[in-house]
Amino acid sequence: MPIQIFNTLTRQKEEFVPLEEGKVKMYVCGPTVYNYIHIGNARPAIVFDTVRRYLEFRGYDVNFVSNFTDVDDKLIRAAKELGEDVPTIANRFIDAYFEDTSALGCKRADVHPRVTETMDVIIEFIEALIEKGYAYESGGDVYFRTRAFSEYGKLSHQSVDELKIGARIQVGEKKQDALDFALWKNAKEGEISWESPWGGGRPGWHIECSAMAKQYLGDTIDIHAGGQDLAFPHHENEIAQSEALTGKTFARYWMHNGYININNEKMSKSLGNFVLVHDIIKHHDPQVLRFFMLSVHYRNPINYSEELLENTKAAFERLKTSYQNLQHRVGASTNLTNNNQEWLDKISALREQFITEMDDDFNTANGVSVLFELSKLANLYLLEKNTAEEVINAFLHEFEQLFGVFGITIGNNELLDEEIEALIEKRNQARKDRDFKLADEIRDQLKDMNIILEDTAQGTRWKRG
Repeated sequence: MPIQIFNTLTRQKEEFVPLEEGKVKMYVCGPTVYNYIHIGNARPAIVFDTVRRYLEFRGYDVNFVSNFTDVDDKLIRAAKELGEDVPTIANRFIDAYFEDTSALGCKRADVHPRVTETMDVIIEFIEALIEKGYAYESGGDVYFRTRAFSEYGKLSHQSVDELKIGARIQVGEKKQDALDFALWKNAKEGEISWESPWGGGRPGWHIECSAMAKQYLGDTIDIHAGGQDLAFPHHENEIAQSEALTGKTFARYWMHNGYININNEKMSKSLGNFVLVHDIIKHHDPQVLRFFMLSVHYRNPINYSEELLENTKAAFERLKTSYQNLQHRVGASTNLTNNNQEWLDKISALREQFITEMDDDFNTANGVSVLFELSKLANLYLLEKNTAEEVINAFLHEFEQLFGVFGITIGNNELLDEEIEALIEKRNQARKDRDFKLADEIRDQLKDMNIILEDTAQGTRWKRG
């Protein structure tokens, strides 16, 4: 059975058929890097990393792009408050983002484009929209003519007439219609800016992702994903800009994850329940937090509390114990039992069940249930008087494979000192060769294994966390 995806655009499950057989072009909206990520940011990072992993598990070659918004009003405000420049703050919190998401088991994207490094592409995109009559300049700002795009509202399933009721022109805006949105903002005095045909300024938020998706994935992509809060207006505006420019479908499947509540209340700074990942993982195993996030279907809301996280930890430990008990039997079993195939067939059936559940719109909640069935089956097998190495290894392999889809390391991953030194030497060579992607991957691998690196003038030091 092919993979089914719930498409926000059509509000129904659809068979996933990528543009190019065996290949997937996937874009996920990344964070605005003015602070540490909160638990709400962590959910899409974990969810869509898992979607990517599952697609790869099913044999697809996934080109995964996720951006950083490294200049906007929030960054400018933070720079003023802290007395620092915008790039310094952005770089600090991009590093923090990688630290937190790496701890959560998220792989790096194939490309992490930044707005500030894509400025020429964004300006060219806006110029082309003006030439086509979809955008106009007004006093140094540039706006998109929303009514000029006849399909506006198709993602959020709202009509222009419905939208105009709540639309207002804010103080300082120079747009022709309350529904129009900014593509380029004229810089205020003292703000960071870039030169453009309309004077010094910076992009509006929505144009950034359209330009970066087009640059790195082309005119049409397979999957565009992000949090539910981005569907309108951000993703709606992306569709309008991109399809107005190219005349082609921008994204064929739109995926949105549900909200997170904290102790049954909506997370907000005003309520004082704003929870940062940076703080959570100081006190909790980040793998448990990831497992907790995947225990609920990605489109459903999820409630976070310390009690629920502790319950998840206990459940996760039961699964790990099953795996470890299997490991203890390695070398102590034979292949002389006569019912091996019966057990191997049961293991294979659970694998197929896992695939069936995950094929149904990446239902990780049901996938987790299969893992518990695998654990129960393993515990039952270990009660056998005689166990077979072949079956033990099949159980271990299945645990590792299925947890790997979830981005979780189930086994003992402690490295010997000489293995750590070898990886550090490989990282040092990669840095000399300016292969920074490989160097970062090795650093993240070591971090996942609780190895902390410190780069000093005398070389790289390390310690176990």
